Amino acid sequence: MDKNSARCPLRGHVALNAFLLSPRAGYRNAGVSQYIQALLRTLPAARHDLQLSAYIGAGVAGDFPGWQVRRSRLPGDRPPLRILWEQLLQPAALRRAGVDLVHAPVNVGPLVRACPMVVTVHDLSFLLYPETFQPAQRLYQRTLARRTAQRAERVIAVSESTRRDLVRHFGVPAERITVVPNGVDAAFRPLPAAEVAAFRRERGLPERFLLCVATLEPRKNLPRLLEAVARVPEAPLLVLCGGKGWYYDTIFATIERLGLQRRVHLPGFIPAAELPLWYNAATWFVYPSLYEGFGLPALQALACGTPAIVSHASSLPEVVGDAAILVDPLDVEAMAAALAQALPDGALAGSLREAGLARAAQFPWSRTAEETVAVYRAVLSREVGRA
Repeated sequence: MDKNSARCPLRGHVALNAFLLSPRAGYRNAGVSQYIQALLRTLPAARHDLQLSAYIGAGVAGDFPGWQVRRSRLPGDRPPLRILWEQLLQPAALRRAGVDLVHAPVNVGPLVRACPMVVTVHDLSFLLYPETFQPAQRLYQRTLARRTAQRAERVIAVSESTRRDLVRHFGVPAERITVVPNGVDAAFRPLPAAEVAAFRRERGLPERFLLCVATLEPRKNLPRLLEAVARVPEAPLLVLCGGKGWYYDTIFATIERLGLQRRVHLPGFIPAAELPLWYNAATWFVYPSLYEGFGLPALQALACGTPAIVSHASSLPEVVGDAAILVDPLDVEAMAAALAQALPDGALAGSLREAGLARAAQFPWSRTAEETVAVYRAVLSREVGRA
């Protein structure tokens, strides 16, 4: 970005397509929805002279200070209607509002251009792990995400891993991609011991348990985690927190096949406000995902001071650094060995707890907001220069 434009904030009207916010509890409120919520909370403080508009689907509550909220009658959590909005109605709405730049925060933007565009690409799982997606979802993402990334003025990748994937698989020039990592909310922090103990009693949780927070879907690699737990008889209860995504029957079948009904607890989707208590109550956090664009649950666990065993795949090593035990997600024996060695080692848990807190402190959402606004300003300054 030009140094002069950094000193003299540019005026401009920036719109965020927030249609993926869901009014319902469930897996759609995880991951990318948390990213959109964080942008809505934090961008106003970093915006300088920018005017901000947010396009939000029907049924989503909230005032969103600092934003001009433009609500639709169409619900964003029904994919056909959301696609209708994204591809047919959004361009006209942007023109009517006089928007100078639109931010597509989840992989796909409108094919019909009404103004310059920034897109955030979280991952290319639909391309690299196609078997884990429903056919219609896979087709939509593969077709439109590629075209969006290739046509956008600037692409935000949430990790260096995703940036490499965009260059390799979509042919996006590296100079048009900016890595802006996700952040972690201040609510994810070590909580008072008495509060955590009361939570355990209220939920009937044991003093020691393993925790995994993940949507129940194939990419999260939960059957292999179950296989590893079955090989460690001394392992405590495994709690799998997450809403049902798709193709999750194998998870329940694996629990039955291995006879783990008494060793696994599935409380379902956990609202964001409760998650810090679950992380704090856990003895260890385990995250065996095959592929992540970022891996927000791993960062949240570190921020709560929960020692973690994490897959060494894709972006996860750059998120956790040296503050977690890294394992091969395809190697059940290695995962089981890590559990067996880590669980009784209090010194290891203590050192990882301290390292995790220090690591998570490097990822505030305010940093994400500032770096995102810098991308907006870089695009707007280029457009002003062309005018």
